[in-house]
Amino acid sequence: METRCGEPLESHSSFSFFVLHFISIPFSLGSRLLCFFSVAMATMESLIGLVNRIQRACTVLGDHGGEGSLWEALPSVAVVGGQSSGKSSVLESIVGRDFLPRGSGIVTRRPLVLQLHKMESGSEYAEFLHAPRRKYTDFAGVRKEIADETDRITGKSKQISNVPIHLSIYSPHVVNLTLIDLPGLTKVAVEGQPESIVTDIEDMVRSYVEKPNCIILAISPANQDIATSDAIKLAREVDPSGERTFGVVTKLDLMDKGTNALDVLEGRSYRLQHPWVGIVNRSQADINKNVDMIAARRKEQEYFANSPDYGHLAHKMGSEYLAKLLSKHLESAIRARIPSIVALINKTIDELEAELDRLGRPIGADGGAQLYTILEMCRAFDRIFKEHLDGGRPGGDRIYGVFDNQLPAALKKLPFDRHLSLHNVRKVISEADGYQPHLIAPEQGYRRLIDSSLGYFKGPAEASVDAVHFVLKELVRKSIGETEELKRFPTLQSDIAAAANEALERFRDDSRKTVLRLVEMESAYLTVDFFRKLSHEPDKGSNPGSTPNTPAPDRYGDHHLRKIGSNVSSYVGMVCDTLKNTIPKAVVHCQVREAKKSLLNYFYAQVGGREKKQLSAMLDEDPTLMEKRNAIAKRLELYKHARDEIDSVGWK
Repeated sequence: METRCGEPLESHSSFSFFVLHFISIPFSLGSRLLCFFSVAMATMESLIGLVNRIQRACTVLGDHGGEGSLWEALPSVAVVGGQSSGKSSVLESIVGRDFLPRGSGIVTRRPLVLQLHKMESGSEYAEFLHAPRRKYTDFAGVRKEIADETDRITGKSKQISNVPIHLSIYSPHVVNLTLIDLPGLTKVAVEGQPESIVTDIEDMVRSYVEKPNCIILAISPANQDIATSDAIKLAREVDPSGERTFGVVTKLDLMDKGTNALDVLEGRSYRLQHPWVGIVNRSQADINKNVDMIAARRKEQEYFANSPDYGHLAHKMGSEYLAKLLSKHLESAIRARIPSIVALINKTIDELEAELDRLGRPIGADGGAQLYTILEMCRAFDRIFKEHLDGGRPGGDRIYGVFDNQLPAALKKLPFDRHLSLHNVRKVISEADGYQPHLIAPEQGYRRLIDSSLGYFKGPAEASVDAVHFVLKELVRKSIGETEELKRFPTLQSDIAAAANEALERFRDDSRKTVLRLVEMESAYLTVDFFRKLSHEPDKGSNPGSTPNTPAPDRYGDHHLRKIGSNVSSYVGMVCDTLKNTIPKAVVHCQVREAKKSLLNYFYAQVGGREKKQLSAMLDEDPTLMEKRNAIAKRLELYKHARDEIDSVGWK
């Protein structure tokens, strides 16, 4: 049986179609899903069927409830009762089939989301969400699959799990209704169960029934005082007004002779906003004989019709009446919740759209689209990098710190006092003359002292280059981390980082050569005017009024050597002031300006010549982000189509 656009959505294949295609299409649910959601209905069955489909889709996406979730906003009917309260029998009476596991202790150990779909004709069958391709016509197989699927999550132990099992039953003998069967409330742990099982079950049940959109179906046996009913006790706590609670009294036929449950059924013992419903379950003998459930329904109706105690209530008793009552109320609850559900859906759609924009949309498969994406990512990174340099983001000021603090401090630490000491000046001057003493001034000695002194400037010059290089590399790293568009592409991040750092290495090499040339230029050609002025300055140690006949100073005397050292020191200081200005200019020109102007130019040229396969490899996304985006995209499609269908159902 296949589903085509226009066929009834309540059919088995419609759900199979929805779930299978929802799971198999990673980003877009496709035009066929649009077809599925485009069919509009306006009946009670339409609203309940709509909620059924949304609940299943939520489960496919892993949404089992939680604050702000779509599942949380959908009205549901939770079946609550203590162990041996007749809860399973009530559900089977509503369905008209034996399908639930039976046994002693805790049988229901996972929530069972039971969705009933009324068919006008055809054979009954069941389908599980976890096995959508398999159709069960033998309900003994349904019972076994519930037990097996429970064990798949909880193991063979008697542990419980809050991961629900989804079961759909299609039958002419049911009304459209969704029920959530929860583990039976218990008072003691049995062998093989943890001591916490009592509170664990109560916490699970409470997590369902305390939701304001949950309709509580509280099951209590008639042969038990209603005041001690576990189901009513819990319902009273979470729904003190009784607005959300439907009370069901089971085992009426097992009460002691001469007693009845009229005080409960007529609301005198415990009043609810909705009428109490009495149920007569099949006897154990009927169960053992596999008495037909439809026959059991007729037997139940006859019991109430012929009962002297309950005859006047017969039209409001029994499992069939209960199912219709719940179906009608559920439809009303859904209709009342439509505006708030739509508001939640619209809000969530906006949030999901914004999140997808932040994570980035899927990339086109053709090479041109991939190249465009890579270049856009590079531009985004480059823009942020420039913002760091220009002051729009922090970090660029550290480059100025290199020139304003680090370079001057390094220059001050240069060992000129030791290098131009009296002892070293004498040594250099005497060695420079060779075997012949200088005639007038120690020309070669001066040059050697100056040249060796200026050599000390190479260290601070190179250190400035390296310091700026380190800052630029750090800004590249920060800029890549701050480029949101790049976060989904770890390979492209690495490629851009490698290309940027390679470019910075080239800029550093060029800058190092340039600053060293600046120092070497100072050594290669000395400023002669500086020394010419020295010859016209009076000797600070001489008497201005002395005659020209005063003997010339000893050229190797301490006073003369100190004067040479002082002159060289003054010249070196002048060069130091010059380099203090020119080194930053060279570094900025060769490194900072080039980084701003052409950091990725070489990379652009490389990328432009790459094949589509290579471009695809560069856009290899982070698997975690891909998975996250795909999940968001699926949720977004679900919410959009749910909104469209709610609109069509709610207002038609």
